[in-house]
Amino acid sequence: MVVPSPMPPADKNALRERGLLARRDYARSLTDTLRDALEADLARNVLPHLMAASAIGAYHPLRDEIGPGAILAGLDADQRVGLPWFADRDARFLWRAGPALEPSPWGIAQPAPEAQALAPDIVLVPLVLADRRGTRIGHGKGHYDRALAHLREGGRPVFTIGLAWEGQLSETPLPADAWDIPLDAIATPKEWIRCG
Repeated sequence: MVVPSPMPPADKNALRERGLLARRDYARSLTDTLRDALEADLARNVLPHLMAASAIGAYHPLRDEIGPGAILAGLDADQRVGLPWFADRDARFLWRAGPALEPSPWGIAQPAPEAQALAPDIVLVPLVLADRRGTRIGHGKGHYDRALAHLREGGRPVFTIGLAWEGQLSETPLPADAWDIPLDAIATPKEWIRCG
């Protein structure tokens, strides 16, 4: 029997571009009511996994990203939330306590520079695509990989949860670079996936 040669890994940039277009088309097809309902379903899948966390790293969603707002609204009052804060476009970001009051270098709201820096136990991670092993394709700048690597220096445990619309899940493995940090779990409005 002849075994076919494995296919070369798909180009990450091409996958990213297709994923961005698909995410955009899907998100923009949603009514506000349906989007709110899907994000509430996402929160129901994620919140049971955040109960032991004292600090959660979250994000302000780009227009087409699934938002963590319903998750954050369901946290206990003593749980702290940090949002990405960038000194400039090339800097590794830090999580700082909200609220987000000023524009980041990309125009997305971020906390003030004097806001308290936080080291989250759990990080909610936006994505373009992910597979069920936890390989994530983001926007291609490596911001989350660098920030997560910094958090984990010295053996600090940090649990990562990728948040996605259902169509952002790839059933086939995605290519990964050596510096890519895999997700520990992925949540969609329909399911919770433990990776690894």
